[in-house]
Amino acid sequence: MAAKPIYRVVVHQQGEIWDLYVREIFQSELWGFIEVEEFVFDDASRVVVDPGAEKLQRTFEGVKRSYLPLNSIVRIDEVEREGPLKAVKSDARVAEFPRPFPLPPRGEG
Repeated sequence: MAAKPIYRVVVHQQGEIWDLYVREIFQSELWGFIEVEEFVFDDASRVVVDPGAEKLQRTFEGVKRSYLPLNSIVRIDEVEREGPLKAVKSDARVAEFPRPFPLPPRGEG
């Protein structure tokens, strides 16, 4: 049986760019969100400690599932193995493009 794929999800979050690694990703039933599950973290016995990686590990520790807004996702890649978690300041001056989303049709009844 093949191993479950690992996905790198790059997210823009409050002036930072986060690299997250997850095993499950799919469109949410919550309109406008992507669900990610089964976060993958590096081995905690490393000698080098990265404060950004520690911050993300603490943020998602104990989280079963996370709902990410579509407009915050920069990129999703399927990768062969996980890499280091990253949380770096974004010095880019990119403003979110204000776009109206049409509401989904309401069911009759």
